[in-house]
Formats: sequence, structure tokens, C-alpha cells
Amino acid sequence: MTASPYIAVVGGVNIDIGGRSDAPLVAGDSNPGRIRSSLGGVGRNIAHNLALLGAKVKLITALGADDGAKRVEASCADLGIDLTDSLYVPDGATSTYLFLADSNGDMALAMNDMAIYEQLTPTFLETKLNTLNAAALVVLDTNLSAESIRYLGEHCTAPLFADPVSAAKAGKLEPILGRLHTLKPNRMEAELLSGVTSLYRAADTLLAAGLQRVFLSLGADGVLAADHERKIHLHNLPARMVNTTGCGDAFMAAVARAFLDGADLETAAKRGLAASAIAMESADTINPAMSLTAVAERIQ
Repeated sequence: MTASPYIAVVGGVNIDIGGRSDAPLVAGDSNPGRIRSSLGGVGRNIAHNLALLGAKVKLITALGADDGAKRVEASCADLGIDLTDSLYVPDGATSTYLFLADSNGDMALAMNDMAIYEQLTPTFLETKLNTLNAAALVVLDTNLSAESIRYLGEHCTAPLFADPVSAAKAGKLEPILGRLHTLKPNRMEAELLSGVTSLYRAADTLLAAGLQRVFLSLGADGVLAADHERKIHLHNLPARMVNTTGCGDAFMAAVARAFLDGADLETAAKRGLAASAIAMESADTINPAMSLTAVAERIQ
């Protein structure tokens, strides 16, 4: 019996801890406010959305021996996300992101402890190559080191999908652009990786580097989807904006799931926009209402 296809996600898992002050922040003092802790990280968010979209998912990340790791394990168990191939670092701390916001919601200060990802080395990833190459596709984020990203580009035979995460980290993808199947940059990341400012020329340049599909996120202006046959500019779908934090991760998950289903460029882009709209309507980074049915209904 042939095993059902799965998507492998290689990337970051965070414990997000955020505080919002009830009044203007006073430096050097204890400020009354509200503190909330949640699970995050680009890789984990994409894996979570994929699971809600009905995909079989294997998540490869790094976890410490701490309460944060237990929270990640419990969440993945509930969602059916396979953590078997993840790395456990006995003396490591699960990646944590801490931020303080003023009473108006603007971030005043943040700190990230992501040193554990340095353990996701090419040597470690080599031990997971069979799992990666047996996947229907592999999604990576740039929380990985430049060396590990290069290793995946040079050795992973499954189609590679990449999320640049930020302009500061996008440059890690430059050496392997020709090895990627799909890229989901925003305007700034696309300009950095292509070296041109025109959106259509940026898409052409990225495709010429060897990419098969580009989904260029334009924020409020929707998405420019391009492959070697066509370019399509699609506008965002109507949605009630509550929180935009997880929209990009939802888009990438929907595009990956669409590839698994054999969808064409336009269908994949529409599914991505639908997933983004659904994500936007939840106060949480991941909308529990995400599903293939919800995505299909949003497109109609």
C-alpha cells in the first residue's frame, strides 16, 4: 500500500509572550497591563494551517527540554502534526519571542531568543534527507541558517517552497533561488532578491533564476501571481479585519495545499487570498475556522 502524500515543513516554532500596557509606558518601572502567551513561528504557523486544510504534515524544527516544548508537542498532537523528525536539544531553550507594546498597541521593545535554530545544521538535516525527499513538497522558512538553507537547496529533491519571512532574512535564499519551486515574497523582499523595483520585472527576474511560481504579496493591493506562462494580479477578498499577523502564513499554507491538489496558478492564488481573508478575521494568529471548505466558500 502506498503511503499518503505529506508536506514537510522545516522552520521556526516560537513561544510568543506579549504585554500591552494599560497606559503610556513608563521606562524603568512596572507597568500594569495585559500579558498573553501563544504559540507562533512561521514554520509552525504554516504547519498548523496546513493541518486545518486537511494536509498530512511533518514538522522539522528544534525544541528544548522545557515547558515551551511541551506546549508545542501538545498542540501538534491535537492537530495531527508529526514532530518525529524534529531535533530535541536537552540543554536548549525553545525559541521565545518577547515584546512590550504601549497602550496604543505599538511595539516599544522586543527580544528574541532563537539561538536553538543554530542546531538545525546541514549535518542534522542530512539525517532527515529521506523524510524530506519522500515528501510531496517541502516548505522552508528563513529562520534556518544560510548554510542549512543552502544545504536544502542543493540536496532536497522534493519541490521547495520558501517564505522569506523578512527583508533582513530574505538574502539567505539568494544562493538557491534556482533550486526553489515557489517563492512568496512581499514587495521589499522581491526587490531585494531580484534587484529591480518594478513588480512585473521582479517576477520575471525571479522566474528567470529558475523559480516555477512566484506569489508576490502586495498587502492591501492583493497578489501578483506569476509562472512561466502567465502573470495575474488578483485583489484581496472581502474580510472583516481583526488581526493581520497570520495572513502570510495562511497564504503560504493554502498555496502549498493547492500544489498538492494539482491546482493551477490562478486557483492557487485565489486559495491563498481566501485563506488570508479567513486568517484576518480571527484575533488569534491561526483562525480555527480555517478549512478547505471555508476556503472554497470564500472564493465563490
